[in-house]
Amino acid sequence: MARNLARHNQSHESPGHHQWSPKSVSDAVTSQHHRRFLTRAWALARPYWQSEEKWSARGLLALIVALALGSVYLNVLINSWYSTFYNTLQSRDVSNFWHLIGQFSFYAGLYIASAVAQYYLTSLLQIRWRRWLTHAYFDRWLQGKAYYHLEQGEQRTDNPDQRISEDIDRFTDASLNLSIGLLSSVVTLISFITILWSISGALNLTLAEYDIHIPGYMVWAAILYAGIGSWLTHRVGRRLIRLNFNQQRVEADMRFDMARLRENSESIALYGGEESEKQHLRGRFTHIWANFRRIMTTQKRLIGFTSTYNQLAVIFPLVVAAPRYFSGAISLGTLMQISNAFGQVQSSLSWFVDNYARLASWRSVVDRLTAFNQRMDELLPVANAQGHHLIEEERDSIQLANVRLRLPDGQPLITIDELELDQQHSVLIQAPSGSGKSVLIRALAGIWPWWQGTMHRPKDMLFLPQTPYLPIATLREALLYPYHRDDEFAKRLDEARLHEVLTLCRLEKFDQQLDENRHWSRVMSPGEQQRLAMARALLHRPRWLVLDEATSALDLVTERHLYATLTRELPHTTLISVAHRDSLSDWHQQRLSFIHVKGEHRYQQIEMSPIEVE
Repeated sequence: MARNLARHNQSHESPGHHQWSPKSVSDAVTSQHHRRFLTRAWALARPYWQSEEKWSARGLLALIVALALGSVYLNVLINSWYSTFYNTLQSRDVSNFWHLIGQFSFYAGLYIASAVAQYYLTSLLQIRWRRWLTHAYFDRWLQGKAYYHLEQGEQRTDNPDQRISEDIDRFTDASLNLSIGLLSSVVTLISFITILWSISGALNLTLAEYDIHIPGYMVWAAILYAGIGSWLTHRVGRRLIRLNFNQQRVEADMRFDMARLRENSESIALYGGEESEKQHLRGRFTHIWANFRRIMTTQKRLIGFTSTYNQLAVIFPLVVAAPRYFSGAISLGTLMQISNAFGQVQSSLSWFVDNYARLASWRSVVDRLTAFNQRMDELLPVANAQGHHLIEEERDSIQLANVRLRLPDGQPLITIDELELDQQHSVLIQAPSGSGKSVLIRALAGIWPWWQGTMHRPKDMLFLPQTPYLPIATLREALLYPYHRDDEFAKRLDEARLHEVLTLCRLEKFDQQLDENRHWSRVMSPGEQQRLAMARALLHRPRWLVLDEATSALDLVTERHLYATLTRELPHTTLISVAHRDSLSDWHQQRLSFIHVKGEHRYQQIEMSPIEVE
């Protein structure tokens, strides 16, 4: 499903050889800009309509379109009813009056049923489209560690969680409703422009010595009125596109910072950093305030203009058609039919005016999702571009050749010309902070793209970071992570083994809480979280276990107990530990350290003798 998400390829126009006026250049740029926007919007929408759900989606869309067309047809019938009804009022025909009231009630009932059904089916299609697109973005965001790489380097993507949770919702909702609304407006325009042309008659004017005959003059009046209104609306409200884009970004920034405050509440409380956090959050809200004030100013002008435009549209057709009515050329019923038909034509032509704010919001969402797609696309070729090869295979050693590790800005970190770690020897990696120890582990795990060379590594490896990840779930699921309780791995484990590993890792107090759903990273201390990670290792029983400062929050006695437990319970597992403590030397046969040579670090391997575990 993820691969169906189309990539947007920028198109480049070939320069022509004509001499263009400034006006024509501006029009051409604007037209090209709109075409590119529609191309981007279609690139986001197309995958769903060509997916495995395409036939059910197209069927629902066909029903929605049919209901929309049915509503237009009912409006045509009601327009004809206007003429008969007002002529009946003019002639004071009581019997026909009640008949027409019943006829209108029937039309109104059908219209209401159609509107309800159209809303329900549109909402159903929208949530199904959103579900498919959300799952597709989940796949892309989590594929190839994209969620991790998006947070690295200088070009970080702001708030990808908002792009997926909110922007997709806005995109599917606006795309459907704007498209159906535009279709209804086009069909309404075609239907009523014919009616208005036939009933409005011709306008005869004499200017100077010329007699001017304008057939269907009310149609031309509606087109002129809507055209001027649309142009002025765009002039007044065009800033909303950029302002809405910025508003979504600054709102998400503040939500992110508030979430970080909650996640780090203990550290902030210990530092007494409330005043600093308050000032920082107020600064975030200042950006929201300033941008929203600009939106308010633009919206005020836009609403003022569109309200004036819509109110004038009520009396404009009556004023234009009044001379023919007072001259006796048309009846009251025809006048009201003209007014209603003019309103339908003008409303259809004014679709752009009525939906300008929503179009601006939709465009900002399309721009945000397109930028998100492009950023994820840029991550795909990064491995090949960096010139490195990480090969996972069934083997009993780790081999590195011509490896050059560096920071995202290109600064060199570690150079390893040749290194082999075999399964018979556990390794302790020690070096000063900032020398690149953790970067080496990340490259070995396949999540650090900024390196060159070749690494051969076994498939069966488990990595334990300094800060374990504990999902908000049951303790059972936290122990099994990254497996789920319904996976085959989880089904093979018996209940007794779960209790056993908790005891081995000195987590007995949580023994009766396996099925409690809690935020465990807040419940457990840092040391307890690291012990839980060790319990995971005992459950998973990997052939290679990599511990990156995985016992930094533990006291020496507990650390010694856990390493003794690992060595005893996992006799066929090779340990690779990154640590600063010399106490871990007892549990490894080799030490790997780094020496600083000419701006980078090179490794140095030292043999050691392990302690015997009783």
